[in-house]
Amino acid sequence: MNLNQDQRVRRYLPAVRLVLAEGTERAERMVGNELKQAFGSQPSERIRFEKDGFVVLDFGREMHGGVALLCSVNAGRVRIRFGESVSEVMGQPDQDHSIHDAVLELPRTGTLEYGQTGFRFIRVDALDEVELLNIIAVTLELEPELLGHFESSDERLNRIWHTAVETVRLNMQNYIYDGIKRDRMVWMGDLHPEVKVILAAYGAHPIIPASLDFVRDHTPPGGFFNEITSYSLWWIITQHDYHQAGGDLDYLKEQRGCLLELLHRFAGFVGQHGSEQLPGRRFLDWPSNDEPQAVHAGLQGLLCWAFRCGEALCRYLEEPRTAELCRQRETQLRRHIPDCGENKAAAAMLTLGGIADRADVVLKNPLRGVSTFYGYYMLQAQPAPNALELIRRYWGAMLDYGATSFWEDFSLDWLPNAGRIDEPPEPGKADLHADFGNYCYKGLRHSLCHGWAAGPAAYLSENLLGITARAPGYRQVSIVSKPCDLEFAAGEFPTPQGVIRVRQRRNHPVEIELPPGIELVE
Repeated sequence: MNLNQDQRVRRYLPAVRLVLAEGTERAERMVGNELKQAFGSQPSERIRFEKDGFVVLDFGREMHGGVALLCSVNAGRVRIRFGESVSEVMGQPDQDHSIHDAVLELPRTGTLEYGQTGFRFIRVDALDEVELLNIIAVTLELEPELLGHFESSDERLNRIWHTAVETVRLNMQNYIYDGIKRDRMVWMGDLHPEVKVILAAYGAHPIIPASLDFVRDHTPPGGFFNEITSYSLWWIITQHDYHQAGGDLDYLKEQRGCLLELLHRFAGFVGQHGSEQLPGRRFLDWPSNDEPQAVHAGLQGLLCWAFRCGEALCRYLEEPRTAELCRQRETQLRRHIPDCGENKAAAAMLTLGGIADRADVVLKNPLRGVSTFYGYYMLQAQPAPNALELIRRYWGAMLDYGATSFWEDFSLDWLPNAGRIDEPPEPGKADLHADFGNYCYKGLRHSLCHGWAAGPAAYLSENLLGITARAPGYRQVSIVSKPCDLEFAAGEFPTPQGVIRVRQRRNHPVEIELPPGIELVE
């Protein structure tokens, strides 16, 4: 990607709803109206704010960008607050990573554009008597062509798929961000589920290697990506998944030095009896952070998975000695099966790492202990019918309470007596945004558009349609569709050769369309 030329598109979007207004005249004129200029405007077109008057506007969806305030002849000062919920604009937004709360001096008969963050709502308070012609959202977003699709007889699943894809699209900025409001950074572990969604929706988009290279190039020699040991493992796994999808051997060759160095370094972190001994910051996901036993079990599976991916990459690179080293370390790690307790993230890693099938842990109290980040792996570590029910009830619940993108963290335990995020907080009701969260995402610091939560889109495209790459670039694929309780499931999956189309109706043979250059294998 050429970072000297912004690939993002600017659009002006009017508000779709006036949520609140006090001390104003004609505030309803801002709903649905386009850009205006002050010259030639009539008094009847101007929105008048008394001192201390305010409006709260809803732009209808989560977006990335800022706002344009179209000013009249009476200028002055205003305070603006961006929010991903109505609660956020009514409270004290967190200022980390992007400014959400600012006092602005308005230009007389001019336009002032301000902000670059994630938001859906805006509150504007008049600190002086002022007049405005309008307040318009100014989005700054990539608009890649949607190549992949998913459709089923369950409209709830369809909506979840599209919301998950939209969550990741919004986080496709200069690089792949973790969140557009907070965590506007490239976090390597968080990146993996986002990359899987991008591959399912947009194919091998150039933002993927740009982001992988960014974390590589900004890590000191001998260090770990993002200063988290496991995130270097995620880099290896993501390189493997990207190569399987794109088949770009020249790009893979550019990773040779970093890849081999990492694999040899990690080979030294396997103990005599096969137990992982990873140094530094030992991290799976935040809900596991205070459970050392679970972290050990999860890292055991993750390290095994990374060596399996490393072996495949080394064989593509014709590095047989390192490939054999990876195979040996994977074999050693399989000899040690740690106790994961009741931690579902750790159980998923043991399962996906090939160390032990711990679906029993994932299926126990299936709606509790779910992590938005590791939810993608928990879905893969259980039978498809159970995974579909988890998607419907866990991710679907966010939609039920007003979400248009998926959140950094969520628990169904938050819902009793809770209000919607798109309505003002009510006394006596729980506030889903302000009252919950833990670790680095407490209260209004909590991000309501976090790419790591988008795993259901990748899961539905990969597992329900059943498309698996058996050779780099999808030159060979296997397709085992799993419609489960659905009357039908259908979709398209992008590859370098073209789009694979799959349609499965209950009690009917699967219908498959393959572009030239792709071989269907068992």
